[in-house]
Amino acid sequence: MTEATELARAAGGTDVREGLRAVVALRKLLETLEALQVGNARRQGWSWQEIADALGVSRQAVHKKYAGRWPDTRDRRGRG
Repeated sequence: MTEATELARAAGGTDVREGLRAVVALRKLLETLEALQVGNARRQGWSWQEIADALGVSRQAVHKKYAGRWPDTRDRRGRG
């Protein structure tokens, strides 16, 4: 099994201590994957609004969380 699969199994299991540790590990993994994909999107020219729509959050939330991590690939005429 992959690590993610094993963590998902543990998170859904009946051992509460193991399950909670797995939930924490999955949360960290998801945060890492989200940051990776937001970076990919910015490098491909996606606007903050497009990223926010894909993540199901507000533009302000995603911008606050990730702005400044990557060079701004959008033009400076208000797009992005």
